[in-house]
Amino acid sequence: MPENEPWEYVLHIPNDVRAVTVCRRTLRLILTMHGLIGLVDVAELLATELVSNAVRHTKGPAALRVRWAPPGTLRIGAWDADPEPPEPPVPLEQVTDAEDGRGLALVRAFADLWGWQPLTRHGSRGKYVWCELAAA
Repeated sequence: MPENEPWEYVLHIPNDVRAVTVCRRTLRLILTMHGLIGLVDVAELLATELVSNAVRHTKGPAALRVRWAPPGTLRIGAWDADPEPPEPPVPLEQVTDAEDGRGLALVRAFADLWGWQPLTRHGSRGKYVWCELAAA
């Protein structure tokens, strides 16, 4: 059973494609340990897309943020060093290339809510792209 207290984890990552796997596995462990195993598969997919975008489309460091807010909202977000807004997602059925352009389309399709905001971290400008899943 998920906990009734809020919690948050932040994983700071380098601009390295291997960081995507580290984030995915760390997220799986966090959710399992907090009794949220039912959210793991979708949460991993969403985190993978958010972190992949942060690593592929920027040159600086990034971070994964995972937050639980009772009674049942999981927020997953990725910070990156590029202050430019993300490209608007196309509908999932219009994605034609399996390797490019599907990230935010998947986020929009599988998350209950998503968005982005400009963010400053340690004096560096960037953005925070996030999504939410409701625990059923």
